[in-house]
Amino acid sequence: MESPRSRWRGLLPWVVSAALLAYVFGWLTDWERLRAATEQANLPLFLAFATADRMAFFVIWTWLTTAALRRFVVHVQLRSVLALRGGSELARAVSNPLSDAAFFLGLVSLTAGRLDAVLAAALVPAVSHLVVMLVQMTLALPFLEGGLAANSGVATAAAVAWIVLACGAVALWLSRSGRISYPGVRRASAWLERFPPRQLLPFLGGFTVLALFDIQIQWLASRAFGVEIGWLALAARIPVVYLTFAIPTLGNYGTREVAWAAMFSDFAERDALVAYAFAINTIFLVLNVLLGVTFLGRALELLRAVRRARREGQPLPRPILHDPTDG
Repeated sequence: MESPRSRWRGLLPWVVSAALLAYVFGWLTDWERLRAATEQANLPLFLAFATADRMAFFVIWTWLTTAALRRFVVHVQLRSVLALRGGSELARAVSNPLSDAAFFLGLVSLTAGRLDAVLAAALVPAVSHLVVMLVQMTLALPFLEGGLAANSGVATAAAVAWIVLACGAVALWLSRSGRISYPGVRRASAWLERFPPRQLLPFLGGFTVLALFDIQIQWLASRAFGVEIGWLALAARIPVVYLTFAIPTLGNYGTREVAWAAMFSDFAERDALVAYAFAINTIFLVLNVLLGVTFLGRALELLRAVRRARREGQPLPRPILHDPTDG
């Protein structure tokens, strides 16, 4: 029987999104101005840029996840991870955590229950992306118009993130040197020793390329929508927008609109920014559904074949994790 806590966790994204959307569209938004802002957009060009942005994240994140599994855990085929990631995108139309949970559950099945596969697939790309965003914010911050005084939100977010990262690094260093002996920190330190910094450089490089592409494509997309935002402002503030996605919501509806309206209010009217963020969310929602529909059948077929092979006493050969549906 489902516990009240689990039921509440499932309902929370819907409640938060509904509240934020009611606040944005029922309180903040002037509908006439929002409609006027949408009418000024070059919708075909905006659609092309937004689609390119979403697909770049999907392809590069999947490729880097596969690379992390191959380098630190077990050799897997890119098309197998692509099928699992694509199939799980259907759940992203509901919430990011639900989609990630479905993807990691598929990885557990694909890799014979290896928890380290899930940890590598989750932590290596996520931490690499976080570090790149922090460096991106830090480098862009001094060049923003108005300096730190006019960009206190960015400065605060960057400072807090760096402090958290530094505290984690210090705790791990103290554990490795024997100065502290907390079991949880000790286990985390032992596990993280599997990821030498030099081996993480390709992942940092990959996410750096993705970050630069994302800034440029958002710069183009915003202009196609009639909202002109500076390139450096996007570089500094987009990471703050992405950090708000940790709030449980339905497909990031509500958080994206509030974050864009707050972070870029000095570049456009609030209604234009809300319209832009809502349009981005809607395009991403459609793309998530299309990706899920395209890959879900392949993902389920792959997982059924993996389970059948193990049930029949034909474990997947190692070190190569062969796709059993290849015949």
